[in-house]
Amino acid sequence: MQIGWHELGSERADAADGETIELHGFPVAFHPSSRATRFLLVADAPCCAGCVPGDPVAMVEVQAASPVAMQSGALRLAGRWQVARNSRDAPRYQLLDAHTLEPPGWRGITRRGVLAAAGPLICLGTRAASADPAQAQAVIAASTTVDIHSHAQWGIVTGPTPDVTTVSAPMRQGGMKVACLAITTNQFTAVANVGGIATFRDPTTVTLYELGQKRFASLHKVVQTQGLAVITDAAGMRAAQAGSPSVVIAAEGADYLEGQIDRVDEAYTKWSLRHLQLTHYRVNELGDIQTTPAVHGGLTDFGAEVIRRCNRLGIVVDVAHGTYDLVKRAVSVTTRPIVLSHTNLHAWPGTYARQITAAHAKLIAETGGVIGVWPPAHEFPTMGAMAAGMARMVDAVGIDHVGLGTDLRGLGAATVFPDYDRLPALAEALLQAGFSPTDAGKILGGNYARVFTSCVA
Repeated sequence: MQIGWHELGSERADAADGETIELHGFPVAFHPSSRATRFLLVADAPCCAGCVPGDPVAMVEVQAASPVAMQSGALRLAGRWQVARNSRDAPRYQLLDAHTLEPPGWRGITRRGVLAAAGPLICLGTRAASADPAQAQAVIAASTTVDIHSHAQWGIVTGPTPDVTTVSAPMRQGGMKVACLAITTNQFTAVANVGGIATFRDPTTVTLYELGQKRFASLHKVVQTQGLAVITDAAGMRAAQAGSPSVVIAAEGADYLEGQIDRVDEAYTKWSLRHLQLTHYRVNELGDIQTTPAVHGGLTDFGAEVIRRCNRLGIVVDVAHGTYDLVKRAVSVTTRPIVLSHTNLHAWPGTYARQITAAHAKLIAETGGVIGVWPPAHEFPTMGAMAAGMARMVDAVGIDHVGLGTDLRGLGAATVFPDYDRLPALAEALLQAGFSPTDAGKILGGNYARVFTSCVA
């Protein structure tokens, strides 16, 4: 018998205990490996090994009869279904003695295949063009290139002390003029053995606020040491077009506020914060996240207060990782454009997926904002595929509302964009996809520069 993902948690799924069943899904290894006998199966391709559902009913633990390739596409498996009805943290369902049903070499239905078959929602139209490296370099030279979401430090989520990496040299080499460098204060989360990223202790010995101060200070040290300019106003963004590599100070998750609104003002003044993502991998005082069951029903009243304060001060509001309900209320509250810094378009995202629908994306566009397209290799194995993904987002929301959010040093999965020296290859791919130099420049940073200028004015 076959069981669908929508049936997990139902009487039919529980009644199948002991039966041989078939199930399609995306594999997630517990540890980095090309093959595994024990792994998770989820409905939607995750961005990384940790980004899997927090709900134990929304995934299946697989124990295979022999090692299975941890490929980027979906697997079709058969095995003995086992139900653990009293499980709280571990998956409720297991597939034991599992084996693949595909012949050798089958790569499964990839997310890109689903997108390609999704019809008018993601129509690529008739774009086709040729380009050469010189044209790509000309686009970069003429544009204010911006990475809407990036990091300057490794170990930002679970490491006690982030490892600093070189940012300025790859920016100069690739022509990236501005990087929105984000701190996180998710020190108190970890990738569990089963169940993905989840809070595993309360922030008692070191508060999230104190951790935020340390992370902001560390980021400013990186900026100073590497000779990066900090952009705080519209003039700074305009100067970045012809100046040395610059950064926008950002925070991924407003956990460090700890529910105190005046800390928005403090970060604005003390740390030059100009880009604030409301949530990350922890349901916080501002609202719900995509990867965990909702608690608040979307954006909280405090989250709305933070948006209003950001609008008044001149801070870009970022709703990445927030639920659709959070975004709907955020759009109703804001008086400035908002951004969703790193995601991808999908016709039918899984229950706890980081991808979004066209309707979700259009909410951002309606504010005049920008959606940053994200480069996980399981989504886009080549630059051409990434350009096509950007084209699908353009088809959904329009050319003025799409940007680039690489999540460098924060993306746990393999990426088609490992550093800024790859920017010319992306520019060339956009031209080959049929974008004009002007439109390619908008995607590569012009759209975000417009939003930033509007927000800080």
